[in-house]
Amino acid sequence: MKKHLRSILCVALAVLLLVPLSACFGRDTDLTALLDATDTYKVYAEDFSEVVAKGQDGGRQMRAWREGFVTGNGVNGSINAGSPYSDTLIYQNNYFIMPCDTIRMNPDISGDLDSVRQMIVRGEAYQTFEPWYSVYCFHPGGQLRLTQEKQRYSDYVRWCDYETGEAVVKYTDDRGTWERRTFTSRTDDATITSITQSSTGEKVNLTLSFDDLSQMYNFGNNAEAGLQYKKLAGENGEYLAVVAHYPTFEGSELINGGFSTLTYIVNIGGTRKTVYAEDSGDERNVGAEKNPTVQIQNADAVYLITLSDRDFEMGTFDAFAGQTRFALADDLLARCKAVADKFGGDAFDYAAALEPSAAEQSEQFNRVSFSLSGGVSEALSNEDVLALQRGEDTLDPTMLARAYNAGRYAMIACSGGSLIGRLYGMWTGEWGPRWNGAFTMDANVNLQCSGMNSANVTEYGESYIRFVLDQIDDWKVNALHNYGFTDAIQVPCNTDGTSAISVEYSTEYSFEYWNFGASWMLQPIYEFYQTFGNRVISTDDGDKRLLEDILLPLLTLQANFWDQMLTPEYYTDSNGYIHYEAGKTELQSDEYYCIIPSYTPENMPVNLESGRTANTAADIAAARKGFEMLIDVLRTLDAEGYADEIAKWETLESKLPPYLLDDTGALKEWAVTNFEENNEHRHISHLYCAWPSNETQDDEALREACIRALDNRNNAGKESEETQTHGWLHKGLVAARLKDTEAVEKSLLKLVSEKVYYNSFMTDHNTHRGSDCYCTDTSLGIVGVINEMLLYSDTGVIEAFPAMTDMLPAGEVHGLMAKTQAEVGLSWKDGSLTVTVLSNVDQTITISCAGANAQSVDFKAGEEKSFTFAY
Repeated sequence: MKKHLRSILCVALAVLLLVPLSACFGRDTDLTALLDATDTYKVYAEDFSEVVAKGQDGGRQMRAWREGFVTGNGVNGSINAGSPYSDTLIYQNNYFIMPCDTIRMNPDISGDLDSVRQMIVRGEAYQTFEPWYSVYCFHPGGQLRLTQEKQRYSDYVRWCDYETGEAVVKYTDDRGTWERRTFTSRTDDATITSITQSSTGEKVNLTLSFDDLSQMYNFGNNAEAGLQYKKLAGENGEYLAVVAHYPTFEGSELINGGFSTLTYIVNIGGTRKTVYAEDSGDERNVGAEKNPTVQIQNADAVYLITLSDRDFEMGTFDAFAGQTRFALADDLLARCKAVADKFGGDAFDYAAALEPSAAEQSEQFNRVSFSLSGGVSEALSNEDVLALQRGEDTLDPTMLARAYNAGRYAMIACSGGSLIGRLYGMWTGEWGPRWNGAFTMDANVNLQCSGMNSANVTEYGESYIRFVLDQIDDWKVNALHNYGFTDAIQVPCNTDGTSAISVEYSTEYSFEYWNFGASWMLQPIYEFYQTFGNRVISTDDGDKRLLEDILLPLLTLQANFWDQMLTPEYYTDSNGYIHYEAGKTELQSDEYYCIIPSYTPENMPVNLESGRTANTAADIAAARKGFEMLIDVLRTLDAEGYADEIAKWETLESKLPPYLLDDTGALKEWAVTNFEENNEHRHISHLYCAWPSNETQDDEALREACIRALDNRNNAGKESEETQTHGWLHKGLVAARLKDTEAVEKSLLKLVSEKVYYNSFMTDHNTHRGSDCYCTDTSLGIVGVINEMLLYSDTGVIEAFPAMTDMLPAGEVHGLMAKTQAEVGLSWKDGSLTVTVLSNVDQTITISCAGANAQSVDFKAGEEKSFTFAY
């Protein structure tokens, strides 16, 4: 509270003394004098963190890349630090992964299944001692440095424009005001930078160079230490490039592979030449010329056009040092030149290049508008908004709105290809990012995509669908090798974007028996169908109808997994006792299938030193939801023979084990008597029935049991478990479904008030940045939490404000999508809420506010109606 009073006092003094508020925070920039700082969809920073090369400044600023503004189109992207005179552009390609000495095919352990099941029945820990393998590691594409003569400067500001996709740097020195702009084109797949002469006509004098790969943060601690690379320069400084060969590992699909980033340089006026700088002595740099740079003098403008890509057939590692030409670099040069030629060639027109990409970007971003009243001034910089929110016990509306809009921007930036957001989104300025910068599918991917449908980012949804489709063959191998199941799928914990083979498991982290991943990963696709209808999805194998060609076969594969898992030989009674009867072929009326083995990420019982268990609540909920989704698709298609299919799946669903409660009335994580609850954990997979499923909407007893379980988790949590933001995101999503407003508030406050956000409004993995890990879980996931707080929906159902906080007294959101092919707008103030619904199909929708005043309303396709509620 004292801190809150100090913040209020600072604002009051700034107004009274007519000085910029930034003076209270040690900066001298008046944003309102420099630009339109009240533009909701531009976010400003008054500071920058210069990215230094390894070995300089003691390495203190090597993490500075995390403060940079980002651009992206789902494949290529960049991070711009924004330093006036030693700026960096760190280029990205979402597909880049570093091979290592892991295995790429999992062993066939299906023969162990019977013995594993028997040990679980006896309550014994099945332990394994194989080495822990991992997926390949995400990595950066190269760090381009822009060096200019240092001056004293003032009026520094940088911003990210969510409507154009640009990262911009602006400052003034005695030569005038300078501006640099960077965007990654959504239409031409290149990152383009504009550097123009100053406001007084001072020409551009600039040196461009790629930093040594080994000078980037964290280099040398992992497999990247074994790569080789070269820096290349074109004739007369036409381009700069870095090209690298991956280290070789037997059995790797990248054994002859590598990557390259190339920047094509266009200068308008002035001169351009290649200059070879001093060799830094990096032994991994095997180029004939170690450190080419490009010097530009007296130019009116300089434009940089950059692409990154990889090649699986670069040649052998041993031959790399002797190569003088690289097909990959040649291809990148041709592609960059094509972009330049399209927009004027040597008279390159940045505005013309930006226009088609910005049109697409703004259309996507402006599908949803989100604003909240009653917060601190919109004119404040990111630094000031973060400082005013930090440590507070109430949500600031400006902070929350800025976080929401930043999340949708990041989601759009990660969409467009066949991948989605990794743990790091699609950005890294370091080697060996934590947890390999993978796509982690036991919570993180799921949290990040939680708002993709409701937030109307269909491009992210389509990328997500392609991301899943590209993994299916590997998921089939997992089901076969781990269980011996055929025509079935099993999801691994992680994929690196190329391989989704399940190689990561151990006694504690028993992902070889993680069963509910397929249902969880398919549910967003089903909800995409609920939200947007039976769309045609473009894939590498041609266009596919969502319902017939994607959902039906995939949901059938996940149902087949459960069909082969569930056997009458292993069953439980209504009290949760596990039984085994060899040869048993039929269950009695009071008997239920036992889901065995079973694993609930990333927890295990107090009384068992293994994660290999039975009847996890998440498996029960996921199997039920999986059957329900398939049955709905079958009924909708209503083709010949589907009635028999529906009857089969309904019978299996009816014999799933019931949930159990512990002695506090909480939902048990393991619906058996054998295992004791362990609440000292951040994961809450056992509340799957609330989110992502929706069983608690119509089951008050189950809702109360879930609320008690969530309370138990919060009350027993270890301090180390409490700092990981994905835990609070997950709790926020579950709490919103449980209509537990206080728990939603607690989750949101943890995320926005405890140093999770960087000045770029990208996010860290931990509160107070406790694990040295950039992570976009909160960046993207907070969109889902806020949307769930504002709106619950299902087919034929729209409920406004299911868990709305009174910390946000007024606001508007338009363009949200409900899972019933309808667009929803909300506007609230002084306890009055207006709900506007635009239906895309003929239907009847039950509309309510906070679970009350429900009314059944008929809509024609294209019809819009408004409703007013007191709340």
